[in-house]
Amino acid sequence: MQRAEPQDFSRVLSSMCTEPHPTARDAAERFLATNPGDPGTYETVAKMEREAVDLLGQVAGLQDAAGYIASGGTEANIQAVRIARNRADTRDPNFVAPASAHFSFRKAADILGVELRTAPLEDYRANLDGVAELIDDDTALVVGVAGTTEYGRVDPIPALSDMATDADALCHVDAAWGGFVLPFTAHAWDFSDADIDTMTIDPHKMGQAAVPAGGLLARGPELLDELAIDTPYLESTSQVTLTGTRSGAGVASAVAVMEELWREGYERQYRQSQTNADWLAAEVRSRGFDVVSPVLPIVAMDLPHDLVADLRERGWRISRTEADEARVVCMPHVTRPMLQEFLADIDELA
Repeated sequence: MQRAEPQDFSRVLSSMCTEPHPTARDAAERFLATNPGDPGTYETVAKMEREAVDLLGQVAGLQDAAGYIASGGTEANIQAVRIARNRADTRDPNFVAPASAHFSFRKAADILGVELRTAPLEDYRANLDGVAELIDDDTALVVGVAGTTEYGRVDPIPALSDMATDADALCHVDAAWGGFVLPFTAHAWDFSDADIDTMTIDPHKMGQAAVPAGGLLARGPELLDELAIDTPYLESTSQVTLTGTRSGAGVASAVAVMEELWREGYERQYRQSQTNADWLAAEVRSRGFDVVSPVLPIVAMDLPHDLVADLRERGWRISRTEADEARVVCMPHVTRPMLQEFLADIDELA
């Protein structure tokens, strides 16, 4: 059988993952066979996971953070809903999330038997009046998004946190993609800005760690205790993660790349990505196409279906928003020459 090769990133425009940083790649390869799910046996990688959580806490404005390295944003979001459900003093819990929330919250509702109430948007962000109308005595969790997957918008996190507090509910922020760009903006989004209880923040997205390396942070270990189950045949006595066996590759790569790039390296990366996004938006708009102005490095553009189909035939990997715009995520691998080549194809095909 012919040897298969992985996807080339040279024409990948819509992915929220990127090529791992060389430091992350090297660390991942060295720790492939370790299992942080069995910390009594794999002590080195278990210690590294503690370091990873501490580093994520620095990124997200939280000292002495609790948490772990998950498989990705989906797992972390499910776990946040699970914490809120297990903590809630009701037999009929619900949670409120904006319509822009990631589809993993629908998975969480289905798996956990918790009602998801979807709030309307205003200018691509959670409408606070709409959120308030959905909160009641059975609300266990209020969700805000810091860097939506379609448009890169940031919900009014402090206001959502206040609403959660008033309802005796938890507040969860999904910063899976946005967490490694928002520290360099003026947005209020992290634990230092609001009384957030849990957060999803993924090193394997803009953090440049190897997949899988998601992240779940909690303000204190008592929240993670809501997830704990006994592990009688392991040296450790309990486990809070959703999966059992986990590769240490994600943990090691996350630590390695965060130590390498936080803070200056990530700031340079954000500036370059945002500059590319702003430049691309202006170029596409100058060609007569409608564009949703980028707040973070995501550009949504109203390209015709046949043009997108032709671009895909030329190898460009482009996804669409729910409103049917073509969507470009300016990840670290998306360079200016790459975008110039993309525009040249648009000019020729349009």
